Amino acid sequence: MNQDYIIPAPWAVIEEGFEKERVKSSESLFSIGNGAMGQRANFEEEYSGKTFQGSYIGGVYYPDKTRVGWWKNGYPEYFAKVLNAPSWIGIKVTVDGESLDLNTVKTVSKFRRELNMKEGWLGRSFETELQNGTQLKVKAKRFLSLEHDELGAIHYEVTPLNKDVSISYEPYLDSGITNEDTNWDDKFWNTLDVEEDGNKAYITAHTMKTMFYVCTAMSNTFTVDGKEISLTLKTNKTETYIGHVYETDIREGETFAIQKYAGYITSFNHDKDELKQAAEAVLDTALETGFEGLLNKQKEDWAAIWSMADIVIEGDVKAQQGIRFNIFQLNQTYLGKDARLNIGPKGFTGEKYGGSTYWDTEAYCLPFYMATKDQQVARNLLTYRYNHLEKAIENAEKLGFKNGAALYPMVTMNGEECHNEWEITFEEIHRNGAMIFAIRDYVNFTGDFSYVPEKGLEVMIGVARFWKQRATWSSTKEQFVILGVTGPNEYENNVNNNFYTNYLAKWCLNYAVENAKKVSKEFASDYKRIVEATGISNEELNSWTEVAEKMYLPFSEENGVYLQQDGFLDKELVTVADLDKAERPINQKWSWDRILRSPYIKQADTLQGFYVFEDDFSQDELKKHFDFYEPFTVHESSLSPCVHSIQAAKLDQMDQAYAFYLRTARLDLDDYNKEVHEGLHITSMAGTWLSIVAGFGGMRIKNDKLSFAPKMPKAWDGFSFKLNFRNQIVKVAVSKDKYTFSLDGGDDLDILVDGKEITISADEPTEV
Repeated sequence: MNQDYIIPAPWAVIEEGFEKERVKSSESLFSIGNGAMGQRANFEEEYSGKTFQGSYIGGVYYPDKTRVGWWKNGYPEYFAKVLNAPSWIGIKVTVDGESLDLNTVKTVSKFRRELNMKEGWLGRSFETELQNGTQLKVKAKRFLSLEHDELGAIHYEVTPLNKDVSISYEPYLDSGITNEDTNWDDKFWNTLDVEEDGNKAYITAHTMKTMFYVCTAMSNTFTVDGKEISLTLKTNKTETYIGHVYETDIREGETFAIQKYAGYITSFNHDKDELKQAAEAVLDTALETGFEGLLNKQKEDWAAIWSMADIVIEGDVKAQQGIRFNIFQLNQTYLGKDARLNIGPKGFTGEKYGGSTYWDTEAYCLPFYMATKDQQVARNLLTYRYNHLEKAIENAEKLGFKNGAALYPMVTMNGEECHNEWEITFEEIHRNGAMIFAIRDYVNFTGDFSYVPEKGLEVMIGVARFWKQRATWSSTKEQFVILGVTGPNEYENNVNNNFYTNYLAKWCLNYAVENAKKVSKEFASDYKRIVEATGISNEELNSWTEVAEKMYLPFSEENGVYLQQDGFLDKELVTVADLDKAERPINQKWSWDRILRSPYIKQADTLQGFYVFEDDFSQDELKKHFDFYEPFTVHESSLSPCVHSIQAAKLDQMDQAYAFYLRTARLDLDDYNKEVHEGLHITSMAGTWLSIVAGFGGMRIKNDKLSFAPKMPKAWDGFSFKLNFRNQIVKVAVSKDKYTFSLDGGDDLDILVDGKEITISADEPTEV
């Protein structure tokens, strides 16, 4: 059974009723972020029950020393961990001497939590009776400002319902925090100063080893029934904690509220000696603007994001809630403002995967940001990898590769490989190709070839050199083979000739040659600079062409399909439909040994090749491969359903396409993988967007034009989305009987619809 406590709503994620066993899941689902920082939806007041405390800062990490049973040459020295940062959301609430704690109170009623996606805030309300008989109504609202991305704001209010009471608030900062995810229980933070200045408090700390300096700051104001009051404070202070205690008497029915403004100022963006002054300026801005003023600006900023990124689905509220939740979380994680930042698979919602960057960014996220923001944001994502090229060359050198061969990391914060499972680190080398097809996708969509001579070709050369050296000449096959790899299907390790990896290598080599020739002809000065930097020659380009032409691709004549790897047909080919449901998910029920010998596929692998290089294969070939491989796919990766949804839509298998869409859109909301308490699946959320735009919308670039082949699930009455295509905003609306295309201003645009060319203009919508 999937969880089903989230109430369907088009613009909100809503939970009603308090259940202790779902606290950790809700902390993930109701997470908030602003691209620069983020936090799980922990309660502001004390909670002594089971909880996963988490608050994270973009770009701040710790190199947690690798822990393995047996060290192998080439292992990375550390696994980069996004750090649980000093906590600033806490407000201890005491009523007549008793602490408000939902784990110990007598009763909790009318509990409601809402993540308002339209306006970008988290709200919570409940009524409770304490052990001392006091009945209270509590309401909280908080958000992380998009406008001031070092700032968060909380409005927290308590109303006594059955008597006059004394209420104490202790808003605090705490740097004595630990990570859930740690190899050696290291101390990650060193606290330097705990200071106060009137109503303001500051904790300055730095990370061990990486020496990121962070000033966590807070200031508070108070109201009774909406009127501001002044209160004197007492201070509770330790080496890693500061709390300001404010107490007052409140009559029955009066509402006592605190407005807490707090956040992080880091050496990532400021001189480390000026953090406190910068923090003071941020707090002053907050105090001057006030909670409502900041909230109004937050609503405006989210309205601007939604005006471009929204996808409207008519007639299916669960599908609508799912896609908006995905788009909302992607924007909370990364806004494209800072080329030093990237998109971790869990974003700011948990610690699994270290908060680091994976190949997910290039394979799934780039198209979303390219089409819903602008090409500069996509260029920033590509530039992130260009800036790490030297490190990618170092990564390859550690494994014995030479001459500027580059191996991009599976997992990274700064370009260094920091993943320490050998079957992933050394073998899942297909990630190297994602760096290159991302450049192809960028050039095709934006028409901006300038990135290639400026930066992209050097990345292509490093990657091509890697593939050339990683391929082995087989004298028995008289072809080049690639041995000992893990494909996208991580349920097969150390296999030979994974189709996707071999095909990707072949394509990367050809693409590098094609682009080198184009740059040498059309951008002579750039090419001269690149030749001087890399030593590339025509002889080397010819050697790449030879490897590409003679690349071995395993194929079964009997089944008429490319084989996922050489030994796939040696397995006991029992389909998922014939697998006992009690054995699922196999990654939680089976030994790894049993998984590796099984035919079960974690996510699209051969079909990933048909997705990335679909123009190279016919519709009949796609159908044959989809029908062969999908029945063995267990979809135990969050990245799996979206690719299968797109393929199924292309094949007109709309019931399957819709089922896969719903699974990817509601993967976390319905907790399909039984792991949402660990955090959300942020990067697969971009795949959800693709499954509507590329799947049901049939969006492609063909002959340098936008092309659509829309199809609609039976459950929907219509859907619509927007794309920023070459600085023109194209709106696509699909209903049961027509397609409507329109432009927000600009010149007329020729597009393809079901293979036919039409012209759309800003004057009036074009119906097909």
